[in-house]
Amino acid sequence: MNMTGGEALARSLAANGVSQIFGIPGVQLDHAADALYHAADKIAFTCARNEQAASYMADGYARSTGRPGVSMVVPGPGMLNGLAGLATAYACSSPLLYISGQIDSGAIGRGLGALHEIPDQSGILRSLTKWSGLATRPEDIPGMVHRAFAELRSGRTRPVGLEIPPDVLGATADVEIPGAAPHAPAVPDRKLIDAVAELLRGSQRPVIYAGGGVIAADASEELRELAEILHAPVVVSENGRGAISARHPLAFDALAFRRLREHADVVLAVGTRFVTAFSEQVNTAGARLVLINAEAADLGEPRTPDLAVHGDARLALAALAEELRGVARESRTAELDAARAWLEEQYADIAPQRAYLRAIRTALPDDGVLVSELTQIGYAANTCFPVYRPRTYLTPGYQGTLGYGFATALGAKAADPDRPVVSITGDGGFSWTLQELSTAKKYGLATVTVVFNDGFFGNVRRIQKNRFGARYFATDLVNPDYAKLADSFGIAAARANGPEELEVVLKEALTAGEPVLVEAPVGEFPGPWHLIHEGVPRPAPLEAP
Repeated sequence: MNMTGGEALARSLAANGVSQIFGIPGVQLDHAADALYHAADKIAFTCARNEQAASYMADGYARSTGRPGVSMVVPGPGMLNGLAGLATAYACSSPLLYISGQIDSGAIGRGLGALHEIPDQSGILRSLTKWSGLATRPEDIPGMVHRAFAELRSGRTRPVGLEIPPDVLGATADVEIPGAAPHAPAVPDRKLIDAVAELLRGSQRPVIYAGGGVIAADASEELRELAEILHAPVVVSENGRGAISARHPLAFDALAFRRLREHADVVLAVGTRFVTAFSEQVNTAGARLVLINAEAADLGEPRTPDLAVHGDARLALAALAEELRGVARESRTAELDAARAWLEEQYADIAPQRAYLRAIRTALPDDGVLVSELTQIGYAANTCFPVYRPRTYLTPGYQGTLGYGFATALGAKAADPDRPVVSITGDGGFSWTLQELSTAKKYGLATVTVVFNDGFFGNVRRIQKNRFGARYFATDLVNPDYAKLADSFGIAAARANGPEELEVVLKEALTAGEPVLVEAPVGEFPGPWHLIHEGVPRPAPLEAP
């Protein structure tokens, strides 16, 4: 069928189930935009106010649903501006397709000063994606889109990139649109599965360590079944929160691993990089280590596993459960109760943050999405916020992307307008994308955004206080009047003084059916870093005001 490159792009995306794109139009994307105009009955387009926000939204869409998110931006500064979101998606193994315009194909690499030209844009994009391609003819586009989705649906999920020059988008050719790319999970080696099953069969006190790969593989049921067969506690990583319901008697926060490993004889780590923030293998205290991961690179150094299985988490866990059904296990209730008691003792250091987290958890339904930020409440949430379902808790992972949260929450809300979505952010991080209040209003994205306002980059200021003799540098902020800011965009605003008020405000806001901006004035919190990162000393108590 004869069509433009732009039409080939739109039809290829639709063939792969794309129904939503986040982006900003521009001159190099004109023919793609025109094709999307004619495909509006199949693909919705959410226009952000900042390319960075567009990639965050696509990531929020992807991680809250498991479906690929799509972002589309102009080349050069637009492409560069969206890279913070792409890097976050890369860190969190998010299935994101990043479509970037290019300069005219004949000018690429010649340094002629074309509009939005940058040196080696393709190389930059390649460095932050699992795969990327540059279309040089309209006929290339369907095959490249198919390849992009094949990469998104196989092995470890990570972002992919596609560049299309404007002359290619505008040119016409006879084009065939292939069907949707298939799912192709990595199949684990049966002999290795048998070896792992034999090791677990002989163990008495196994511990399972579950990461984000369990959620990415939709393997929560398989994880639960295996844990119950083995009567093994399941420790969830930051990105693995929700892989097993926090209500399950075998579910534990990551901090509990420091206690559970003392008695463990085997640690089964599934879908996790299993390294600390200091690039070392997580300490297993001498227990034998089994790694299962869809990414072969995450099975090697600095890790030293006794057994390593390259494969999809769902397939591997299901195979292990099949092998181990009926295995005899003694009760470990006393051991697990002691671990929970120890955990509560550690959490005493962050009692003020936990009070706010209890308020949020009480107000947010089980299927509601919480997007955590790099704020003092967010750090604590990464450690101990109870999560009951997969894909309902989003973080920036090891990328630690300050300011990602509000826009990411908008993407999650766009994915499912009927599901409650709450974004918690600090006054520092919120300033990165607060212009997207415009996007929330324009598209009716009824997120509830809580800005914890202490007037500072709070964590940096605390470090300067504790480690550098209170020599404060560039941490104080000048903030807007948040109620007036919200009103200027036609958005509802509220204020919550303390956890009790926040619970009431959230319950009302989540039923409002419109975007709501909530300001929560706070003071200095005790730092949770010693709970998040092993080896960090416990901070001194806060001084009385």
